[in-house]
Amino acid sequence: MIPPDLSVVILNYNGRRWLPRCLESLRRQTLADRMEVILADNASQDGSDRLAQELIAGWPAARFVQNGGNFGYCEGNNLGARGARGRYLLFLNNDTYLAPDCLELLVAAMDRRQAGAASPQILNYQDGALQGYGRSGFDLFGYYSNQGDEAGVPRDLFIAPGCAYAIRTELFQALGGFDRELFMYVDETDLSWRVWIAGERVITVPEAKLYHWGAGASAPSTAEGPARFRTTEFSRFHTNRNALLTLLKNTEHLLLGVLVPMQLLSLLAESLFMLAVTRRPGFVWNAYGKALLGCWRLRHHVLSERRRIARFRQHGDLWMLRFARPVPERLLEVLRLFRQGLPSVDAATPPSPRAGA
Repeated sequence: MIPPDLSVVILNYNGRRWLPRCLESLRRQTLADRMEVILADNASQDGSDRLAQELIAGWPAARFVQNGGNFGYCEGNNLGARGARGRYLLFLNNDTYLAPDCLELLVAAMDRRQAGAASPQILNYQDGALQGYGRSGFDLFGYYSNQGDEAGVPRDLFIAPGCAYAIRTELFQALGGFDRELFMYVDETDLSWRVWIAGERVITVPEAKLYHWGAGASAPSTAEGPARFRTTEFSRFHTNRNALLTLLKNTEHLLLGVLVPMQLLSLLAESLFMLAVTRRPGFVWNAYGKALLGCWRLRHHVLSERRRIARFRQHGDLWMLRFARPVPERLLEVLRLFRQGLPSVDAATPPSPRAGA
């Protein structure tokens, strides 16, 4: 049997609201006869696991995988990708739908440009406005930036977005897949670092159109649009911890010695600011203090990963400086504060595959 060109892995957790449109758009793909769909469920509690099985019933190219627990975005997707037969993998959020030719254009571009990983153009689910492409580089603090982006221009990306992350299957396996210790958040950043380190490319394919709600796993069912400027202890803890872990794992010497201390200073300043505006010491400790403790507790994992990554590293820190960007990303977020006001801090939410940051 000839293997498919593409295996689409959809990780689901309580995604009843999103699955019908997502799966229907996959059925309508011009690549439908050359792809398989794997729907991996992280022990959903809203009946969406049963709904998923009903929606793919009679679809020979689709199958359902029950992971048996909530393993987060990282390990949940790793489990879903086991046994995938396609030349490429596409890790697709359930709060998406695709233009009919999206996947055909995506695969064709990856073949033509010999890319290891790629992303389509990401548009808003509601109105079709541009949502983003991923990230083009990093700043002095190790945060990730879109500075210098040109809309609609095919180009290399530093980081492909996690809502629609395509990667060559053999490369994903060689890189070790998603790091299960991250659980969720910053997972696409960590994987993209490893793609570049291994001597491969990450590209954007703007002619391939995909529509993404954003924060689909946690958006209220009555919401008119995705929640924008809000945060939770859960999301801030994982984002802060995982951003540091990504640098500790993937940088060599120069960037390790510059970006990690600068990011630690940034986190200290941000934690003091959040303490002043929220007056919630518990939130600051859980979101920032515990993030640093979490890095320390995973120090043996970091050392093991650094040794493993060194075995396939093709590009070092000096080469990676081509992705450095001059303007601090946090400065842009400060300007955002003046436009939109302070972020709201929601109550802690239970872990989900891709909750709103």
